[in-house]
Amino acid sequence: MNIYDVSEKAQVSIATVSRVLNGNPNVSEKTRKRVLAVMDELGYTPNVFARGLGLGTMKTIGIMCADSSDPYLANAIYYLERELRNNGYDSILCCTGNLLETKKKYFDLLRSKRVDAIILAGSQFIEAKAKDNSYILDAAKELPVMLVNGFLEGENIYCTVCDDVTATYQAADLLIRSGKKDILYLYNSPSFSGLNKLQGYKNALRDNQLEIRDSYIHLCPKDLVSAKNLLIELHESGLHFDAVLTAADELAVGAVKYAHIKGLKIPDELSIVGYNNSIYSLCTDPEITTVDNKVEALCTTTINTLMGVFNGGNVPSKTTVAADLIKRDTTNF
Repeated sequence: MNIYDVSEKAQVSIATVSRVLNGNPNVSEKTRKRVLAVMDELGYTPNVFARGLGLGTMKTIGIMCADSSDPYLANAIYYLERELRNNGYDSILCCTGNLLETKKKYFDLLRSKRVDAIILAGSQFIEAKAKDNSYILDAAKELPVMLVNGFLEGENIYCTVCDDVTATYQAADLLIRSGKKDILYLYNSPSFSGLNKLQGYKNALRDNQLEIRDSYIHLCPKDLVSAKNLLIELHESGLHFDAVLTAADELAVGAVKYAHIKGLKIPDELSIVGYNNSIYSLCTDPEITTVDNKVEALCTTTINTLMGVFNGGNVPSKTTVAADLIKRDTTNF
């Protein structure tokens, strides 16, 4: 039994049925009673789609993320859904992986569900080739698109980003000032955020008159075993490094494990800095100095911006949130 059956038996339009469901005053009492009686007779239970027909809104937001098992993205999803609930909205979550075609598929799926907006959580959704982002730009002509720590310039697209450049710059600069000169940099993604972090590292070296060496910059899978094995491999190849700055806490955990295997004293012989201030940074001995990129603030700001868009307010297309450095025992700043 569905809204169409109710509409046919009550001899009213689908929109009228939906108005009754939503308590719209622009329905006569006689018609309202007839529609309610038919619903009772048919045993009809309204769904979100039916209610949305009358209101012009589904009160539902689509959320896309690449990998919900990632601690950073899992936290982001939690905060986004919490803030949406607080504002009276439901959400539909799609985990897309990193393939462009899969991202497009789920994006179209959310649009077919008539969601009121789509939130892209994480910077993995912005492609290097401009033409590969056209599906986002096209969709933004019809509904707001929100980016959490990703940036794409376009009409009806709103971005909330962490100042990753400054965050990694400050971490690298403090390592240098503490006496570290051979700083290895590990990052896990050439995304918008990943490249900004890398730029901060390079800027700090340059401003401190240190050479930027390709042999000290490595793209590494985001897991501690890969990071540990990479550092062992680099050590055995003869590369000397006295600090490891990473783009994710998982990589920093791998650096701690590497130091333990090689008998290096932390932080005297090897300083380590992570990123995201995740639970990983607290699960090692010693606990890891890390950058807190304010995932809760990013998500709260994103939803506040979205509500401003819905209310017709004058909201910024890009909002930047500052990070904090959480100093623990893997550094001697």
